[in-house]
Amino acid sequence: MKALELKIPPPVVALLLALAMWALAALGPALPWPEGIRRAVALVLALVGASFDFMGLIAFLRRHTTINPLAPRKTTALVTTGVYRFTRNPMYVGLVMFLTAWAVWLGAAWPLLGPVVFVLYITRFQIQPEERVLTTLFGDTYTAYTRRVRRWL
Repeated sequence: MKALELKIPPPVVALLLALAMWALAALGPALPWPEGIRRAVALVLALVGASFDFMGLIAFLRRHTTINPLAPRKTTALVTTGVYRFTRNPMYVGLVMFLTAWAVWLGAAWPLLGPVVFVLYITRFQIQPEERVLTTLFGDTYTAYTRRVRRWL
């Protein structure tokens, strides 16, 4: 399974899952929430997701390190401030929030599996390989960081 490690950009994984979720929505069953509440919840989740993504991106840009998820070896700085005090992967948290918002927006139960599949896939094929690289690059500093801050939330 190493062949899938660091191969597909996480936004592409999220987009493919979003398409699958859209197809699954037709299978029902419908979520028992009124449409107005569903859409409001979806909007809030999407805004929270955008906030996580934006804060993570800004923190990387401020430290002048790579934002390319397929090239963690190009990392020049360990970012542990800002949103990175709460999660080691805010941009991935943001994508989970977007997928959750999409599932709620679609209004069916099956699409709720999309965010779960994303977390499982990204943890195994993106985050764990990144963590190996960051441990090599930053050693004890990174290990101490992983003890203080959770992988997700």
